[in-house]
Amino acid sequence: MRTIVVGSRQSALALTQTGQVIDDLKRLAKEHGLEYEFTVKKIVTKGDRIVDVTLSKVGGKGLFVKEIEQAMLDGEIDMAVHSMKDMPSVLPEGLVSGAVPKRKDPRDCLISMEGSTLDDLPQGAKVGTSSLRRSSQLKAYRPDLKIDWIRGNIDSRIRKLESGEFQAIILATAGLQRMGWEDRITSYLPIDISLPAVGQGALGIECRENDAELLHLLSLYNDEVTARTVSAERRFLSELNGGCQVPIGAYAVIKEDSGDSRGAQNIIQLTGMVGSPDGEIILKETAEGTDPESLGIEVAEKLKAKGAEKILAQVRG
Repeated sequence: MRTIVVGSRQSALALTQTGQVIDDLKRLAKEHGLEYEFTVKKIVTKGDRIVDVTLSKVGGKGLFVKEIEQAMLDGEIDMAVHSMKDMPSVLPEGLVSGAVPKRKDPRDCLISMEGSTLDDLPQGAKVGTSSLRRSSQLKAYRPDLKIDWIRGNIDSRIRKLESGEFQAIILATAGLQRMGWEDRITSYLPIDISLPAVGQGALGIECRENDAELLHLLSLYNDEVTARTVSAERRFLSELNGGCQVPIGAYAVIKEDSGDSRGAQNIIQLTGMVGSPDGEIILKETAEGTDPESLGIEVAEKLKAKGAEKILAQVRG
């Protein structure tokens, strides 16, 4: 019986996500008469080691995946479970996305000790986030708020909130759902106020492209709707040469009823955003289409025509 070695970051969220995926794969394997053992290998990434500066200042792509991908290429591990928003838009040669499971809630959420919504936070309230994308959109919506940087895992961020260092913090809803901590959420940020990060709420399972046996197992786990919508978002990000540390957001959905001869189930609606760090400029565009790749390119080109590249060049310094 083959033992599949799964690489994971050491954070509680990463290990929880990996454990949930392994449980799902064991169930699927059993349903299809396949037998596998799984073991987890913990790997420390560059993004985990650097905790004293904001991610946007660290620079580079794949801060939370590069070491894991190298371990895969070296044959030390067989697959890895990533938060899709951490995955580079272009994967290294020899590696592929084996599956994209069904997406969880893509929204950002607010946690506050006072039980406030974003609208109810007092004038000048101090809000913690580690994301330029969130910061940009928050400043655009509530210019009076004092947005400050907060790093660390979910647990440590909540502790900083409870200690009074912040009046509220902004996190990804999906991470709290996976940890079973959804009851800590004070309110959810509407997508038209805080457009999510590319792939937020989704997981990406990466493996070697020549591992046909594992690719077959992972194909049973793939969610086609999530795969198509996330593919459009990731192509958009790639066209803007962005990573997870730039003020770029995107969210794609399958339209419920398009009234279109192409069929409602095939129409993807993609909204993309580029914002200036100070929140003074928020550029947004939406388009619809049936091909995820073409749609990602179209929305990126629309934003480039509005000056998105100039904003991103200033962010990159």
